[in-house]
Amino acid sequence: MKWLILVLFIVSAVYVHYRGRVRHGFWRQLTDHSTFMAPINCFMYLFSRVPTTPYVPVAAFPDLEQLRAAWPAMRAEAEALFSEGHIKASAKRDDAGFNSFFKSGWKRFYLKWYGTPHPSAQQLCPETSRLLAAMPGVKAAMFAALPPGSRLVRHRDPYAGSLRYHLGLITPNDDDCFIEVDGQRYSWRDGDAVVFDETYIHYADNQTDTNRIILFCDLERPMRYRWAQWVNRAVGRVLLAAAAAPNQEGDKTGALNKAFGTLYAIRQVGKAIKQRSKPLYYLIKWALILGILALIFW
Repeated sequence: MKWLILVLFIVSAVYVHYRGRVRHGFWRQLTDHSTFMAPINCFMYLFSRVPTTPYVPVAAFPDLEQLRAAWPAMRAEAEALFSEGHIKASAKRDDAGFNSFFKSGWKRFYLKWYGTPHPSAQQLCPETSRLLAAMPGVKAAMFAALPPGSRLVRHRDPYAGSLRYHLGLITPNDDDCFIEVDGQRYSWRDGDAVVFDETYIHYADNQTDTNRIILFCDLERPMRYRWAQWVNRAVGRVLLAAAAAPNQEGDKTGALNKAFGTLYAIRQVGKAIKQRSKPLYYLIKWALILGILALIFW
């Protein structure tokens, strides 16, 4: 049985690596989180009720028209939040999922996260919070800013049980402010929406002199069967709910982010070792990875 599991893991990882036109290099992909999540994600692709293409038609999610129609009201709340400094990078090590994005200027304000309401959002943007509360298929949401000159590096998101929804609120309305998913580019426009599969390699860039603020949502991926939908929800409740991050005091911090300060300190030690000796760093890294695999399969 353990060899069957190992073969399944390898086949899934190879599929994830080759499913798009744009790929990471071999060594990066080998240790990327998408490799470790590959068996779960392949399950989501196999039983997906919507296309597993880089972009998915917005029409596949008719309930989202309620959000798109209300974009002026959400824009007003987002504009007020940004002017008051609430859309920002985390000041602490309490947002593991997006920590690396803060370095390039990306900012956010959480609205909801996998079953966890944010009291700060209910207080500061009640209309947007009310709209999102009525949409159970929207598992997570935030206002996300990409200021002039900011960019997000190429990456895959870890979990295929969701799809990403972007609704333009305050944008440059310019092709020089864009996201590229598996080599296909989309430029945000005020009041326009797009849905894409964030487990394809993607990156974003704002080469204009105007800020970009969008409504950024995780949509539950529709599955073909009820039991497959149940599996998707169960994984989301266990894994993704642990990544809840606060906007301010009073908002919930998930278990992963409570531990992130310690994990980040360990990572900093690794970076220091890498600066002194790359061979030693990679020796330790691969010894740890192979040791974990050995504990699992032998």
